[in-house]
Amino acid sequence: MATVWRNAVRLGVVLACLSATGLAAPAPAFAAFATELSGLPDEFTAGDEVRTLSAVVSRTDPGECVKVRWSMVLTVEGLRLDQVKMDRIEDSGIFPLQIQTEGTVARLTDRQLDPGTLCPDRTVTARYRVAFDADVTQGRVTLAAEAYDPNLRLLARRTATRDVVGADVTAPPSTRTPEPAESEADVEASEPAEQTEEAVAEVPPAAGRPTSGSAAGGFGVVQAAFLLGGLLLFLGAGLLLRLRQLTRESRRGEEGGLPFERPRRWTPARR
Repeated sequence: MATVWRNAVRLGVVLACLSATGLAAPAPAFAAFATELSGLPDEFTAGDEVRTLSAVVSRTDPGECVKVRWSMVLTVEGLRLDQVKMDRIEDSGIFPLQIQTEGTVARLTDRQLDPGTLCPDRTVTARYRVAFDADVTQGRVTLAAEAYDPNLRLLARRTATRDVVGADVTAPPSTRTPEPAESEADVEASEPAEQTEEAVAEVPPAAGRPTSGSAAGGFGVVQAAFLLGGLLLFLGAGLLLRLRQLTRESRRGEEGGLPFERPRRWTPARR
């Protein structure tokens, strides 16, 4: 029994040492990478304004040179994704992207590796053009630039959040027309549309889609229920009348028995 306890204590000490070694291990080599976002304004203006942003990744370790694949994560608040236009550009033109959207988040990932190569004390830059539709009044956008190696291991990430305002909001105070106070309905409409299954179920049908019931002016469930009830009532009444008739005939047969037949008069046979 003492031997078992000693072995258990030794095993616990070994595991504790391994855990301490793992915690004290140096940070991975990817800590030597860093990403920066440049060209960001204090706030974006919706309309015809097009901004060019740059994402720059650098490294400080003496490792080997690697290729980079960029991915930009775009998150919006107070506006829709279809009100944002973002292109990845290079000197040769538009750079092909793979776009994935879910709710208010869109991920734009390079289909190809960046033309540049990331080496020690050097950088690789990705440029993006961003614009917002003119019907955007006020919102918020978050940009997250992510740099990956060819094996899709994250090297570095940088996030920035900016407000988006309408073109009339940036006009001088003297020429700006007074805006009416926002009602509760306006505030709710400006928030991002996050619909749950219950909310989707409550959405009215689209125009031109036939609706059920008398509200659509056609033959609905209520009319069918009334028709079915009348038919069942008619069949029930018929069955009751037939049953009553059969009962009367049965009683007549029991009271009278067989029909009375008068006996014939006997006459002797002629010889």
